Amino acid sequence: MNQNNFILLEHPLIKRDMTILRDRQTAPEEFRMVLNRISRILAVEISKNFNVQEINVDTPLEKTKGYLLADQIVLAPVLRAGLGMLNGFLEVIPEAKVGHIGLKRDEETLNPIYYYYKAPVDLDKGITIVLDPMLATGGSAAEALNYLKENGAKNIALACLVAAPEGVKKVSACHSDVKIFCAALDRQLNSKGYILPGLGDAGDRIFGT
Repeated sequence: MNQNNFILLEHPLIKRDMTILRDRQTAPEEFRMVLNRISRILAVEISKNFNVQEINVDTPLEKTKGYLLADQIVLAPVLRAGLGMLNGFLEVIPEAKVGHIGLKRDEETLNPIYYYYKAPVDLDKGITIVLDPMLATGGSAAEALNYLKENGAKNIALACLVAAPEGVKKVSACHSDVKIFCAALDRQLNSKGYILPGLGDAGDRIFGT
């Protein structure tokens, strides 16, 4: 991929865990556990450039310098599959606030349909991280990013598990200011808009539906 805003995490543990997630025999409980592990790695990677503010802290022996995150962090999982990534991110960034974006895909047109939105009103004050496991056509992710920007978000990142080149191209074209952090870049979409080789429907795999 030539898009400057696309960051593929080439990590041995992610490659191992992606193999487990792709396996159709992996049960929902193991799928959730492994997705949680990958989400923690994504959270660490995305947070590398977070700003910090210096504070004083008392150790058992003396005063020393310490640090807090300087910016508000908002995690915005795209319902419902994005919820599978939320706990992993919260384990790494427990002070983060959480918003929710409800989108579903029209299976005929492949276009996204809104059904829910709830997020902090002051998105402009910090960093918003959208959580969406599958970046397929890119339509839902692009619309979610549009909606967050309309509601004040200025500094946004997108974290996904698996992406298709078509989805990366769509989001990069519509939102060149948004960095995409991804665990795996797959080959293509099929005629129904599903990622190949992919791992199936992430929401169904997470929740056993």
